[in-house]
Amino acid sequence: MSHVSARRGAFFMSVAATAWGTGGAAGSLLFQSGGLGPVDVSFWRYLLGAAFLYVTTRLTATAVRRAAVRPVVVRPVVVRPGDLGGLPRGRLDRRVLVVGVGMAVYQTAYFGAIAQSGVAIATVVTMGATPVFTALGSRFLLGERITRTALAALAAALGGLLLLTGENALSGESVGGGRTAGIALALVSAAGYAGVTLYSRHHRDDPQRTAMGGFAVAAACLAPFALVDGVLPTIGVAPVALLLYLGAVPTALAYGLFFRALTALNATTVSIISLGEAVGAAVLGVVLFGERLTLMAWCGCALLLAAVVVPAVQAGRTTEKD
Repeated sequence: MSHVSARRGAFFMSVAATAWGTGGAAGSLLFQSGGLGPVDVSFWRYLLGAAFLYVTTRLTATAVRRAAVRPVVVRPVVVRPGDLGGLPRGRLDRRVLVVGVGMAVYQTAYFGAIAQSGVAIATVVTMGATPVFTALGSRFLLGERITRTALAALAAALGGLLLLTGENALSGESVGGGRTAGIALALVSAAGYAGVTLYSRHHRDDPQRTAMGGFAVAAACLAPFALVDGVLPTIGVAPVALLLYLGAVPTALAYGLFFRALTALNATTVSIISLGEAVGAAVLGVVLFGERLTLMAWCGCALLLAAVVVPAVQAGRTTEKD
């Protein structure tokens, strides 16, 4: 696994957050055109994400093997499956299992929160609680120092998130009449995401293997529930294209970059930058779905974006080199 500098890690995380911001729009379009429910979309997302990363791993392995047999190579090159991000043969790595179960839990809990209390409340509680849980965990479990700049950025990010979505969260009615249950599920989702972030930051395993194995485990966990709902999408160009996009960009690409960023940045910085997802999702809602944002919401977008940029720029100014 090649070294990732703090500057590159901040860039990777920024790209991942941007890609995640498009995932909600793709999921909403799939609900409309593909006849799929939330659990079905999550199942296909993880399954296709694992498939895309597997194909990438195989292509990388082939390229390395071809390079290894060139006459100009003086020393023999031995390529092992673990060096290329593949899963170890014959066993399921315990760390990958933990990541995969965590993914399944926080994704399912988030969609459950939406069903109980609506999108606004679920988004505010989940995305607001996640960096708080992560910051506390990184300080007390990992011993990472939280700087004043990081604390200021975290406070600004939470303020921006509240301005962006808080108006709907405070005035909107619960979808299923269970606002308390929805908030509880959102907190479970936030805790699950923070747990995966902290666990991955602590172990810093091969990012590609962790992502691919985690996707496979998460898909296996969600498969029984997806089968009950009717897992097959409506046959058509749009649903298939949306599923492929969801598996390739907001899943395989974004999570691959996310796990790589965790090898260079502390968990708190990663969680703050990830909040940029909310800005991208809000802008796509305006562009694709004709949603309207109030002046307060646009101010929230600006504040949230500024809060995300600060730790990213600070990471880029470190003395680490590529």
